[in-house]
Amino acid sequence: MKVYKRSIIYIAIILSVVLVIGCNKANDTNEKVVARVGQKKLFQNEISQIIPKDIEKEDSILLANDYVRKWVKQELLIQKAEENLSAGQKDLSREIEEYRNSLIIYKYKNELMNQQMDTLVTREQIVEYYNSNPDNFLLNHNIAKAIFIKIPLELAKTELIKNLVLDDSEEGKNALREYCIQYAKSFDFFNENWVNFQIVKNNIPETINDDSQLLNRNKQIEVTDSLYYYIVNIEDFKLAGEPAPVEYVEKNIRNLILNKRKIDFLKEVEENVYKEGIRQNRFEIYNN
Repeated sequence: MKVYKRSIIYIAIILSVVLVIGCNKANDTNEKVVARVGQKKLFQNEISQIIPKDIEKEDSILLANDYVRKWVKQELLIQKAEENLSAGQKDLSREIEEYRNSLIIYKYKNELMNQQMDTLVTREQIVEYYNSNPDNFLLNHNIAKAIFIKIPLELAKTELIKNLVLDDSEEGKNALREYCIQYAKSFDFFNENWVNFQIVKNNIPETINDDSQLLNRNKQIEVTDSLYYYIVNIEDFKLAGEPAPVEYVEKNIRNLILNKRKIDFLKEVEENVYKEGIRQNRFEIYNN
């Protein structure tokens, strides 16, 4: 009977060892250790999750190596901090609670804004804001409405082009666009929207030292080099220091209006929650 019990114990021990070895082999297969810092390990599957599947093998290796180096540096710093900071310094419960609270409040306010805040800004509101704050919208650079065309010299019919860019009719605009599509190396119609004049200048090979003088004296700028004919037709311009056209700053004004609305809305939310707390007797302030 004793021999029988002893045999059962031996069998149990052997089965336990086999199971442990089997688990370890499974872990070795499924969770290959790539790096270790102290007792902390980085496994292969963690790296696999951050490597895109559709990239080249060399790029994959570079990304993996970079991730491992960063992981090791971070873990070394964490362990160094753990060794050198006092228990009080490592107690982050208060900071974690404050972060959680601020995150919850942020999400709650965002949800209220998405549901309740008016995000419609009318053209009239933009113009009113613009007129109420004229000094806030002075230009710090020159702007223009212009047409730019670059055509190979052998294809450039200069007189025709100059006439087409001056034709403001729909037929003229369509004819100019068709001509540019057929013959131009590149072209841009900046005439419908204000743009920084530097963008226009970047398209021509000639250096312009005095924008103000050029814009005031020229309706058209013509330049040629060994390969191309360039023409810029200036339709309108504003110089630095002048009030910006309202349409040029319209997007900025819309953002300013929405930002002010957001601030006012969030203040109102806080005040309403406070008043609700008073009505429902949800808090007490003690005078010590």
